[in-house]
Amino acid sequence: MLIRRDDSLLLVVDLQQKLAPAIFEGEQAIANSVRLLNGARQLGVPGFVSEQYVRGLGPSVDAIRDAATAQIAANSTVNVRFFEKTHFSCAAEPGITELLRSTHRSQVILTGTETHVCVLQTAFGLLDAGFEVYLVADASSSRTAANRQFAIERMRAAGIGIVTTEMVLFEWLHRAGTDEFRALLPLIK
Repeated sequence: MLIRRDDSLLLVVDLQQKLAPAIFEGEQAIANSVRLLNGARQLGVPGFVSEQYVRGLGPSVDAIRDAATAQIAANSTVNVRFFEKTHFSCAAEPGITELLRSTHRSQVILTGTETHVCVLQTAFGLLDAGFEVYLVADASSSRTAANRQFAIERMRAAGIGIVTTEMVLFEWLHRAGTDEFRALLPLIK
């Protein structure tokens, strides 16, 4: 199934200051999550950012905070909501599934860290809650490549769509030759 802009939301999981340096290919996961936050802002897709136990892991990395803040400033109808959690799964945190449902969107585009812990448990929790879940593989990682890979395989086997940043951006756009397409080209090139 294709990702539909008007039916999707973006959820960036736990790309935080104290954990980021230990993440395998972490710079790529952050950069692609920023690309998706920027694309979401330009196309009116709601965004959410979770932060696991901020006192211990620190807030989101600056690039994520900056992209989320830019989204808030650029389009008052599209808000990036930050929320702190202590459960590994965003879906297990009280009120979060209801918050996501309040967007009236059924597809969740998921990025972040760690793929085998918080991202995986969030994906399964959201799948159980009735959402269509898409993991952006090149915007998600773990401390080790093996943990990342086995988590992706497990999610794929459970019916979670495995996609890339460009797949999401192009599916959100749906067609070329539009002002939206031209505006997003810098995120693709």
